[in-house]
Amino acid sequence: MSENQKEKPEDSLRLLWNYIKQQYSHNRCARRRSGQGKENVFEEIVAENVHNIVKENVTQVQEAQRVPSKKIPNRPKPRHIIIKMPKIKDKEKILKAVREKQFVIYNGAPIRLLADFSSENLQARRKWHEVSRS
Repeated sequence: MSENQKEKPEDSLRLLWNYIKQQYSHNRCARRRSGQGKENVFEEIVAENVHNIVKENVTQVQEAQRVPSKKIPNRPKPRHIIIKMPKIKDKEKILKAVREKQFVIYNGAPIRLLADFSSENLQARRKWHEVSRS
């Protein structure tokens, strides 16, 4: 490299500052998107990953909650969204499609969609299992 082509400290500082501004603006846009309603976030995830279910327009969210992380309970942005869907068939379709795809991406980051195995659901399953045996 010649003397003129060497990078000056001011240039490297400018490049670093531009990189920081770019990352900050990207994070700000992501925060804006995450500030949407919880139902909208779920609909976006389903729309990006499970196309055929969105065409049927069967996703109606009954209830959506945000749950804080167990490690940092005072964190301002909780990490998990718990969604109760009124129709079990819809939930099963979504989970089946996600299992086939093996991973789901939202905002460029991989996420997990899991079935809810709360105590109420497990009790209801046991009751139905007993009824189906009879």
